[in-house]
Amino acid sequence: MDRRVRKTRAQLRAGLARLMQQKNIKEITVKELVDEIDINRSTFYLHYTDIYQMLQSIEGELMEDILEAIKEHPLDPGMKEEGYSFAIQLFRILAANKDICAALMGPNGDMAFVEKIEKLVEDAVLPELFTMFPQNVNDIKYAYAFCINGCVGMIKCWLTGDSDDTPEHMAYLTHNI
Repeated sequence: MDRRVRKTRAQLRAGLARLMQQKNIKEITVKELVDEIDINRSTFYLHYTDIYQMLQSIEGELMEDILEAIKEHPLDPGMKEEGYSFAIQLFRILAANKDICAALMGPNGDMAFVEKIEKLVEDAVLPELFTMFPQNVNDIKYAYAFCINGCVGMIKCWLTGDSDDTPEHMAYLTHNI
C-alpha cells in the first residue's frame, strides 16, 4: 500500500472515529464523513463500498493484530511473563489505534466488536486454564468473566480518559490485578 493510500485511509479512520464520538454508525453517511475530512466521495469509494464495509475492514485489521499478539504470547503455566508480554502488546495495539478503539468502545460504538475480541481472548485462554485447573472449571469461568469485564472497563477508562499512562503501565496494572 503506497503512502497516499495509507494517508487517505488514516484520514478516513480518524474522521470516522470523530463522527462516532457524536453519533451511531447507522447515522453516519459517506457524505458526512468525506465532508469531515475534506475529500471527494469518489476517493472514499476507491477504498470502501460503504461506511459499514469500512468499519468491518478496520475491525478486521484490529482483530488480526490482536490474534497475532495471542499467537506470539500463548498462555503457558510455566512462563508467567508471557501473559505480561501479551498485555503489553495488546495495550500497544490499543494505543496505536486509540481514536477508533475509543469510538468502538464508546456509547455509539460497536459492542459486537468488543464481544468478538472477548471471544478471541477467551478461546485462547480458557482451554489452557481448564487444563491447568481441571477441578475448578466452574470457578475458572466465573473468575475469567470477572477479569475480562474488569479489563474491558479499564481499557474503556484509559482510552476515553485524559490519562497519559503508557501501554506498559496499563499492562503492568492489568497483569498485577
